[in-house]
Amino acid sequence: MSISSAPAQGSSLDSVYMTHQKYRSMSQPPAPRTTRYGSFFDKAFGLLAFLSVCATLTVLFGILLSLIVGAWPAINHFGLGFLTSMVWDPVKEEFGGLVMIYGTIATSLIALLVAVPVSFGIAIFLTELSPAWLKRPLGTAIELLAAIPSIVYGMWGLLVFSPILATYVQLPLQKLLSGVPFLGPLVSGPPVGIGILSAGIILAIMIIPFISSVMRDVFEVTPPLLKESAYGLGSTTWEVVSKVVLPYTKAGVVGGIMLGLGRALGETMAVTFVIGNINQLNSISLFSAANSITSVLASEFAEASEGLHKASLIYLGLVLFFITFVVLSLSKFMLAQLRKSEGTKS
Repeated sequence: MSISSAPAQGSSLDSVYMTHQKYRSMSQPPAPRTTRYGSFFDKAFGLLAFLSVCATLTVLFGILLSLIVGAWPAINHFGLGFLTSMVWDPVKEEFGGLVMIYGTIATSLIALLVAVPVSFGIAIFLTELSPAWLKRPLGTAIELLAAIPSIVYGMWGLLVFSPILATYVQLPLQKLLSGVPFLGPLVSGPPVGIGILSAGIILAIMIIPFISSVMRDVFEVTPPLLKESAYGLGSTTWEVVSKVVLPYTKAGVVGGIMLGLGRALGETMAVTFVIGNINQLNSISLFSAANSITSVLASEFAEASEGLHKASLIYLGLVLFFITFVVLSLSKFMLAQLRKSEGTKS
């Protein structure tokens, strides 16, 4: 009896085991399928990204090489003395770029001195002080300033802003500072409202939307918990901004300022309208007419004759290239120093 029942008991156990394995396999999720072409697309994407970087660097070095080749006659003839000479005489083929270099740097620095505090105030107001109903329309209105063509800024500066600057700023300053050492010569000159200061202020108006937009965006990245904790400890708005927001977003703030400076250094048409376009540097007055690298390129390159004249203009373009490179290097160095000082007590 026991011998005959053994096979039946074994077969029932086998059927129960098979049924358990079947339901177990059905309850488990299927194993993920390995795509045959996944690695191929990853490699293709990596190669495409690498080629994009190589193409960008190739274009950059190509521009630099073309500037060097085009400016080589002037580099060979004038050497580094081109950077310290104030003579610009196409008739005698005597060229020097000091006036243009000075005009470019002076107008850009004036633009930064005016634009950075204003942009900082705009960003702080939009992120910390503005009511909710005003934040979006005000931010949009400021950003719309970046869409205005530069030639419109130049025409407005020449026809509207320059007379206002001469009548209500230059003349009162000249009467107030007449005979004062250094300050008197700094505001001297005919009251026409065209010169370095006018160009710098127009550039400041043009770069304010860029700097303020970047500052506003990076200020909004600051974690709300950090700001709320500071407010909870009794900090004022200025203390929260200076002790919490700025240390957290310093890289973005410096990046926004450098973006505005690059815009100021490369602006052409607006500066050409209001800087005066005179290749002389007779005084230190902020109201004296001068020239910049971009304005002289815009006004003379089309009519420049082959030879030293055109080569000297390309030489100025090469100088502007190196000025922007130096500015970028200084900003990177400043950011590196700020990162080194993180966590140290002041």
